[in-house]
Amino acid sequence: MFIDHVKIYVKAGDGGNGIVAYRREKYVPMGGPSGGDGGKGSDIVFEVDEGLRTLMDFRFQKHFKGDKGTNGMSQNMHGKNAEDTVLKVPPGTIIKNAETDEVLADLTEHTERAVVAKGGRGGRGNSRFASPSNPAPDYAENGEPGQEFDIVLELKLMADVGLVGYPSVGKSTLLSMVSGAKPKTGSYHFTTIKPNLGVVNTPDNRSFVMADLPGLIDGAAEGVGLGHQFLRHVERTKLIVHMIDMSSTDGRNPYDDYVQINKELKAYNEQLAKRPQIIVANKMDLPDGEAGLELFNEQLDEPLEIIQISSITGEGIPELLYKIADKLEEVEQQMNESNITIDEREHRVVYRHEKSDEAFTISRADDGAYVVSGEAIERLFKMTDFNREAAIRRFARQMRGMGIDDALRKKGAKNGDTVRILEADFEFIE
Repeated sequence: MFIDHVKIYVKAGDGGNGIVAYRREKYVPMGGPSGGDGGKGSDIVFEVDEGLRTLMDFRFQKHFKGDKGTNGMSQNMHGKNAEDTVLKVPPGTIIKNAETDEVLADLTEHTERAVVAKGGRGGRGNSRFASPSNPAPDYAENGEPGQEFDIVLELKLMADVGLVGYPSVGKSTLLSMVSGAKPKTGSYHFTTIKPNLGVVNTPDNRSFVMADLPGLIDGAAEGVGLGHQFLRHVERTKLIVHMIDMSSTDGRNPYDDYVQINKELKAYNEQLAKRPQIIVANKMDLPDGEAGLELFNEQLDEPLEIIQISSITGEGIPELLYKIADKLEEVEQQMNESNITIDEREHRVVYRHEKSDEAFTISRADDGAYVVSGEAIERLFKMTDFNREAAIRRFARQMRGMGIDDALRKKGAKNGDTVRILEADFEFIE
């Protein structure tokens, strides 16, 4: 089954906890703290596997969680970092944040990798907090939580040539004749319900990848019929082969079909209208083929080069393959001269501005409690070991340093009022 769009949940591993420990060697009277740091949590990494052609692996398993780092140990021993969680995807996979629609990664090359969710750092052991004023701290940090969010995986096939046209114009039949692909064919509309890929070899030993894309219809750019589901696959192609049924088998006007398909491509993406096209007049073996082609040429505003073929008899197909190979070489040369090669695009470093975490916000709950929320304060809360009095005091100092106490007073908080952070309730004390 061909799956090209899925939504999944990922959570990177939490960092391991730091620990509280002290040196107790027999001949070290002033041992001091020796609690080690926790290990880093597992990153969620996506890697391209050129052997995959679909996102089928993500259809049933939609939750992926990285491993937690190992806790720190005594004698200042660092906990083990967790192994990265590597998820394999086919070439042409785009990864987006489901909430913001931000593109997190665009993976095209074999073995190319992208870290989508970062694992949390390990919590610091008590030896990291030793100071002249506090030589034996009685607290350590819990591990930092790993990043978690919903993401969308969207596959755009990596093909050199895309076959487009109305249903039943002969795209699948052509692909089956010129490659080893075996797409389903039939004398009815929408025989093809998923894209098919095939490697085509020309008689002069040139090769390219051709994609047979399901037939488009009026309104496809707005999602009518298969719509956006398969138009996205045209975006990756370097060359469009536009197939037209010149025999008007279904009673349609070939010129109207040509105009409408181009209109749908442009409506979906302006750049597709500028993509090089080869116009193919198919079904020229049928009685009305010649008359249809003549009428088509008369309706054109300007003459176009049209390759005449019959995907049943094979007539004109060698000429078409040579034409496609020549055009691809021309397009690739233009890309190289314009310095917009795929390799350069993929290896260019992109710097993104990441806004700093919101420190905190304060709101009121229905029961009157003051609710303190925000990424920074919630991270501190999760990294605090509330089983130790010293850690609680440190957390209170951190809250004061962030200005939360003053902000609560401005909101009207009084001695004894309830302050809530995540699931925990605290008492506000002046």
